[in-house]
Amino acid sequence: MSAMLETPELPAVFDGVKLAAVAAVLYIIVRCLNLKSPTAPPDLIYQDTALSRFLLKSCPLLTKEYIPPLIWGKSGHIQTALYGKMGRVRSPHPYGLRKYLTMSDGATATFDLFEPLAEHCIREDITMVICPGIANHSEKQYIRTFVDYAQKNGYRCAVLNHLGALPNIELTSPRMFTYGCTWEFGSMVSYIKKTYPQTQLVVVGFSLGGNIVCKYLGETQANQERVLCCVSVCQGYSALRAQETFMQWDQCRRFYNFLMADNMKKIILSHRQVLFGDHVKKPQSLMDTDLSKLCTATSLMQIDDSIMRKFHGYDSLKEYYEEESCLHYLHRIYVPLLLVNSADDPLVHESLLSIPRGLSEKRENVMFVLPLHGGHLGFFEGAVLFPEPLTWMDKLVVQYANAICQWEKNKSQCSDTEQAASGQE
Repeated sequence: MSAMLETPELPAVFDGVKLAAVAAVLYIIVRCLNLKSPTAPPDLIYQDTALSRFLLKSCPLLTKEYIPPLIWGKSGHIQTALYGKMGRVRSPHPYGLRKYLTMSDGATATFDLFEPLAEHCIREDITMVICPGIANHSEKQYIRTFVDYAQKNGYRCAVLNHLGALPNIELTSPRMFTYGCTWEFGSMVSYIKKTYPQTQLVVVGFSLGGNIVCKYLGETQANQERVLCCVSVCQGYSALRAQETFMQWDQCRRFYNFLMADNMKKIILSHRQVLFGDHVKKPQSLMDTDLSKLCTATSLMQIDDSIMRKFHGYDSLKEYYEEESCLHYLHRIYVPLLLVNSADDPLVHESLLSIPRGLSEKRENVMFVLPLHGGHLGFFEGAVLFPEPLTWMDKLVVQYANAICQWEKNKSQCSDTEQAASGQE
């Protein structure tokens, strides 16, 4: 009887187990959400020039710490997942006109044109020519949010719709967008230059779009005419170097690869009649058996090898990635170039960041910006839990463009003053 009245040991042990379990869960949460990671200004790599000093003074976001939402904003995976799932919160619906351009091979390129909603800070005609990420278009929420913000800052915006990406636009030739094809983007830029002969251009590319715009500018010096600057956000720079890292499970890249490949398969299969139908003249290397390979593909590399490279006649995946990447064109860009990545981007391996870092250490026109957080095209801001509609990325691109426009205007005014002074002598 006395033994039954004694305090048993089991509850104390059980309480200890519960406490240990709670501690373990909290530890996992802290690790997964990266809560111990500090907030800091982005790392900046640049040459000390008059332009870079002007940019540091004119762009506070370059030197101010980027503060993501407290609870989840320090996790690159959550930032990337939220961008991929919802794009942006409370996204506006800017009004634009859709333009259609017929390409030499019969393809129909489309882009959406948005007029400015306010006067630009330098009171001149400036157009942003924008290339979205993989399989994206002007109707994506992150693009709509950015365009609305740019319009309100006085920019006309032209947004390329990747060939085959819009669900309500049929293909008119057996070809889709590829990793580095600049034909459609170049046609859009030519249309803008011809239609608005007084406008100057700010070139912007997101993810895959960053590769396309940098490759386009570097292909020929003529492509840089009337271009004030270029901004590339979250691109990988070299598909050839990235393909091995994209097959690794580190940072769940293999899982992201699978999800992106699944989306690409759906887009390609939605155009199967145009791409694989008997009534169309498709590339000789594109066989009907490639359709079965597509259905079993579990990675972007398999899709690129069986389908995408054949649109432009590449003999191998290596050749396709080598030729389509902007890596060999970056050193040919002479306009101011802002390259933005995040250190916790799960899609872009840290080894690839040596490319923009090395370029910015050698070339005076290049600035590399690397915040600790942001994920892939996330860069959400917010106090604790709920993100704000505008992101750090949206504000940085417009702030940088404004600064470049002001710099160019100041240069022009100084030049006019010098010419007037010399004429009086």
